[in-house]
Amino acid sequence: MPLFVHIAPEPLAKRIRRSGIAARRLDAAYNGFDRLVWAFPVMESYTLTHQWARELKRLGARTLVAVTFRVPDTEPVLAHHYNDEPRLMKAAEAVAAIRAMSDPRGGQVVIPRRIEPQEIVRVTPLPRTFGWRYFPGVKSADRRPCDCPMCAPRGEVKAKRYRDRLPLLARRWDARHEKS
Repeated sequence: MPLFVHIAPEPLAKRIRRSGIAARRLDAAYNGFDRLVWAFPVMESYTLTHQWARELKRLGARTLVAVTFRVPDTEPVLAHHYNDEPRLMKAAEAVAAIRAMSDPRGGQVVIPRRIEPQEIVRVTPLPRTFGWRYFPGVKSADRRPCDCPMCAPRGEVKAKRYRDRLPLLARRWDARHEKS
């Protein structure tokens, strides 16, 4: 039975231990399913396993917990990289597919049902900062910052500083890449 991690706000930890993880209801069907739980398989790397924590902190949660749970191998789930189309497969196949990715950052498994309290293995608090912000690979050397409102919204940490620096960064970017 594969192990998965669901990251949730810390104030919900007690309720999750008692009642399980409630499937989130969506307005529109997600590949035919309307109630879902997002998760990631437990990997050898702690940072990789809990990679979504920093992105979820951007949504407003101050402290987070990692809810580790098991689902049967044959459980139907959706697995994909967050930018790709989800594919329906068995839970064991989903873990294998994410492990086989060249860069599993941004991978996710979507379970189309609630997680019962008996399936939960443990609930542990997460450290405050690790993981990627905005998207995996955001700090790669050949990526220029974007000034769109989604990437640098008002009120985001250092957003004004980044927007003010963009013309200078664009000139450096163009000069660096014209030589090649």
